[in-house]
Amino acid sequence: MTPPLRHAPGPALRDLASRIRRLPPSCGPVRLVGVDGHAGSGKTTFAGQLATALGGAPVLRLDDIASHDELFDWTERLFDQVIEPLLHGRTAHYAAYDWRARRFGPRRPLPPAPVILVEGVGVGRRALRPHLALLLWMELPSGEAWARGRARDGEEQREFWNGWVPAERRHFAHDPSRPFADLLVRQREKGFEVLPGPAKANGPDHPLTHGDGPPAVC
Repeated sequence: MTPPLRHAPGPALRDLASRIRRLPPSCGPVRLVGVDGHAGSGKTTFAGQLATALGGAPVLRLDDIASHDELFDWTERLFDQVIEPLLHGRTAHYAAYDWRARRFGPRRPLPPAPVILVEGVGVGRRALRPHLALLLWMELPSGEAWARGRARDGEEQREFWNGWVPAERRHFAHDPSRPFADLLVRQREKGFEVLPGPAKANGPDHPLTHGDGPPAVC
């Protein structure tokens, strides 16, 4: 996986970071913020830049929790290793999966910071939503996102993607995230645009649209 590029956060991310800091804790003392979307939609890049805007908030990647054998059946492991300790204000310790070696490695600490970002496909699932202070959805159609992901990972990962796409379709058909997103995030030519999500768009207190730079060229 290519590491996210580090850029100075634009106004949209700074405004979002300010909003997140004002939220009440959702998982023990932690404001747990989910970044969901189709594979290849830009979750890792966005989460990295939002973490910077939050002053270095830790980011938990679901790629470290899932595995080849459990692409989406990782809820129990996430609860045991991460959610339960954080609920009690303790440092979580999770075993990160090595996708090349096909095994879990040594456990990594995750202290109960004021804000922790969790990014990955399916973080907005119904079992986790009660523990999220905010759910963000990367607004990119599945076909376009998957094409970007395939191009990013190259021929070496073609077999993996051939299995991933139907698995992701099945997951979201059974347990969709987007209808419950508080905010939608669109990547622009420079920066991001943050819009009201389906869960908040009809409410009286939906956020104003914030964006950085000109619209992306499609």
